[in-house]
Amino acid sequence: MNSNCEILTLADLCRYLKENDNYLVLTHASPDGDTLGSAYGLKFGLKKLGKKVQVICPDEIPHKYDYFMDDSECDFIPETVVAVDVADIKLLGNMWERFEGRIDLNIDHHVSNTHYAKKLYLDETAAATAESIYEILDELGVEFDTRIANALYTGLSTDTGCFKYGNVTARTHEIAAKLHAIGVDAADINRIMFDTKSKGRVKMETMVLNGAEFHFDERCMILAVTRDIQKKTGCSKSDMEGVASMSRSVEGVLVGVAIKESEKDVFKISLRTYDPLDASEICGKLGGGGHKAAAGCTVKGSLKQAKAAILSAIKEALEEVDARANITQ
Repeated sequence: MNSNCEILTLADLCRYLKENDNYLVLTHASPDGDTLGSAYGLKFGLKKLGKKVQVICPDEIPHKYDYFMDDSECDFIPETVVAVDVADIKLLGNMWERFEGRIDLNIDHHVSNTHYAKKLYLDETAAATAESIYEILDELGVEFDTRIANALYTGLSTDTGCFKYGNVTARTHEIAAKLHAIGVDAADINRIMFDTKSKGRVKMETMVLNGAEFHFDERCMILAVTRDIQKKTGCSKSDMEGVASMSRSVEGVLVGVAIKESEKDVFKISLRTYDPLDASEICGKLGGGGHKAAAGCTVKGSLKQAKAAILSAIKEALEEVDARANITQ
């Protein structure tokens, strides 16, 4: 961690945002609803205060987010670089080396945040970074509109599994209610995010589930999406989003694992866990991180090696849980 990183309070952050301008807002690679919704919600809010803001993403943004996108061109020279919902600079994908040492501000909610930016506003109690962005814009006195509401609601909904996960608090519901009052298109957003699948996604799910593996007395479920499966089904990168969550509905599974081959011999691993397991701790052993119930990491090598690496970390975690349970019996 960067010991020189300055930790900001909400008041500090709002003062900083008022004093600066010409913002370049960065999202993480393989963008999800929270990083995009937070980035664009912040952009729209700051623009209402007369600021110039541009959002850039390391990867192509899936079309399903078009309902709140803004593709206006950057007509200024960026002066202040802000990373939103990015816990580690390497999550910027192919942009991380370009921005190493240049990120002025990081707004995040991940307990695994590495304090890489010059300044950090971190609320680990927030269910989504979008929750923090709402409070920031509210504190700044921004007049909310439906475009801001749609962006922030997308972040809230997607990072909470449509408000089903254990990270949801009363504050999460209160903010969602305020976004409803503004006029958010909640039903349409949730339909697009959770109920709409491409044909490629359906074919991919079928193949992945047919190859599902269970380990450790069926408490662990592994789903692998190889490049061969991606090619055969024609599924896009965005179609592979949320594969790890498919295991959450399987009875008895404490940890669901999705192993996605992003390029030859490079596997992105996503974990979803239930108490008492901690996904962030497990992925942390492989250089990753995230939240207690959802985290990720990257492993290089063959699929067999990727499975062995994550299974070893999970086995260690389960053995610790079992040992504690035996002590209390």
